Amino acid sequence: MPTTRPMRADARRNREALLAAARQTFLDGDGDAHVEDIARTAGVAVGTLYRHFETREALIEEVWRSEVDELCASADDLIDQHAPDEALRRFLLLLVDHAAVGKGMSVALESIMATDSPVFDDARSRMADALTRLLDAGSAAGTLRGDVTGSTLLRALGGVCSLRATGGWIDEARQIAGLLLDGLRHGATHS
Repeated sequence: MPTTRPMRADARRNREALLAAARQTFLDGDGDAHVEDIARTAGVAVGTLYRHFETREALIEEVWRSEVDELCASADDLIDQHAPDEALRRFLLLLVDHAAVGKGMSVALESIMATDSPVFDDARSRMADALTRLLDAGSAAGTLRGDVTGSTLLRALGGVCSLRATGGWIDEARQIAGLLLDGLRHGATHS
């Protein structure tokens, strides 16, 4: 039975550099970037990229998964550090930033969506759960209405994800997030 050895420090650095380079490439809007470009930006050879990620799609999935991990982990931290409605506001803005990475990845993500990859089902579920925790905290504090679920709010945010990545779209997305937050405050017991 093979044992899994911990990754060497240089291999871990290379993997992290590849993920950072891919994330920045997608954030810059280059969803068609070639693996050679990503490897060059990371300062490694293409062979190193393929040692860590069997395919370009595997790299894209890992960038996406890392983004979702970071985003969902932030919900509890925000609840601990801020009033519930402020925590939700900050989380919504992080969701916009997350969508910005996704916009740059949109072409690449389409190929993953065409497969049976569980990445998107898992991401939707985890983001809805994070939103539910934030909404429940706000409802308990009386600053957010209690009749909206995380899943419903995530669906409402779908418009943010479908905005075209043109000049000013992030500002519009932030404005939409603000409108949603205003609506969630309306009817709260302690508005």
